[in-house]
Amino acid sequence: MARGDGKLTHELDPHDQGPQDQCGVFGVWAPGEEVAKLAYFGMYALQHRGQEAAGIAVSDGSSILVYKDLGLVSQVFDEATLATLKGHIALGHTRYSTTGSSTWENAQPVFRTTATGTGIALAHNGNLVNTAELHEAASGNGGRDRGSLAATTDSDLMTELLAAHPDVSVEEAAMRVLPTIKGAFSLVFMDEHTLYAARDPQGVRPLSLGRLERGWVVTSESAALDIVGASFVREIEPGELIAVDQEGLRSQRFANPSPKGCVFEYVYLARPDTTIGGRSVHSTRLEIGRRLAREHPVEADLVMPTPESGTPAAIGYAEASGIPYGTGLVKNAYVGRTFIQPSQTIRQLGIRLKLNPLRDVIRGKRLVVVDDSIVRGNTQRAVVRMLREAGAVEVHVRIASPPIKWPCFYGIDFATRAELIASGLDVNGIRASLGADSLGYVSLDGLIAASEQPKTRLCRACFDGEYPIPLPQVVGKHVLEGIGRAVDASGAMNGSPAMNGSAAMNGSAALGREPERTEGYADAEALRRT
Repeated sequence: MARGDGKLTHELDPHDQGPQDQCGVFGVWAPGEEVAKLAYFGMYALQHRGQEAAGIAVSDGSSILVYKDLGLVSQVFDEATLATLKGHIALGHTRYSTTGSSTWENAQPVFRTTATGTGIALAHNGNLVNTAELHEAASGNGGRDRGSLAATTDSDLMTELLAAHPDVSVEEAAMRVLPTIKGAFSLVFMDEHTLYAARDPQGVRPLSLGRLERGWVVTSESAALDIVGASFVREIEPGELIAVDQEGLRSQRFANPSPKGCVFEYVYLARPDTTIGGRSVHSTRLEIGRRLAREHPVEADLVMPTPESGTPAAIGYAEASGIPYGTGLVKNAYVGRTFIQPSQTIRQLGIRLKLNPLRDVIRGKRLVVVDDSIVRGNTQRAVVRMLREAGAVEVHVRIASPPIKWPCFYGIDFATRAELIASGLDVNGIRASLGADSLGYVSLDGLIAASEQPKTRLCRACFDGEYPIPLPQVVGKHVLEGIGRAVDASGAMNGSPAMNGSAAMNGSAALGREPERTEGYADAEALRRT
């Protein structure tokens, strides 16, 4: 379950997925620059945050055009496509679904045409907890009948609500809508002339502001600023809305801040070359490893990581323990997400598709194996077995986070609580299940200390069950689809079939052709690649 390395996927075992990432958002306002290409490279830097779908919206000042599809950034976009996306504002999105199924209709950016004929495009990282409530508001606040819309995401709902205020500017509509939204949201959105960014009052998900020579950039992780040559300015504050247009950058508060940044970003989600809360993610992971060595020492011959997200913590563990660091497992960097399903024979190989042991290094050694986290335990169990088969004398597992006992409702798609191995077994029971000689987790206090953030400013819910944003009774990835089914059963709402292999831009756009504009707008849902 190694990730945190900025690579395309962490799926060492496709049948034992670890905590899935949320999404990556990127926005740029830069007249005179090739903003679609800036968004493309920014999305490349954020590919690790979502690999289900990718999309870019651009505005040239008179119209908004959105292009999106299922797949990786490199699969969705090519030079020819990017050449058609011209303008001075762009926003990009890489998606992992946390609300709504992984369908083309749910890919982002989301697009809406307002009652006055203007457009809004929006990209969202995070997950809302009052989605059902917002569904009712969108249906009763001048919004379209939700049954006529194929998308089933909280992001779609937010865009619908923003578009339902034709009497005011998008900025004023945002100041009305954002205070009603509960949960985790780091947003970038745009109309024809202005780039906007907003972060929930708890600031659960990261969002950074950067400066270009001729513009501004907003992105999920500061590492993406480096990729496009932007300088880091600051993080968007919790409860803040910023707007960038030809008049410059302006900021206002839509809510009082109550910071609760996700501590799991430091453990697993963010790239190691990202900075969050003024703290380097790489430095945090090194310090976690040092603390792990002090909290759970053991006599051994070699410290090794489970590639790649276990690597910094393993280095820190070796440094603090004095045990040599080495590579015991080789990861095939090119076995990323694939849409070709392996045969049953190959599938039985499990993680051997992704990892292979260095037998000369492992044979006869007492090993300390450092990983970032344990969810179900299947991957670690397979690693321990593989190392023993390769000749390891002892295998001591060390985990760079506390036991995960609670699911996340703020943008990470963990397993259900029943599937979380730590919710039903104590540490010794987990050790026995893995087949390890010993097992040690870093303490929650140790993790928090390594992050150098005050405990009161961190969301730790997956470790201690203390959810900083109250949860409703109805919550879940498919809550809108569930609502749709319930209403369908009563006969009050009729769903429409999803577009499948066809384009529908005012009934005109042909597949594989250059995106077109009609009446100044190309509907985001209108463009689809075969």
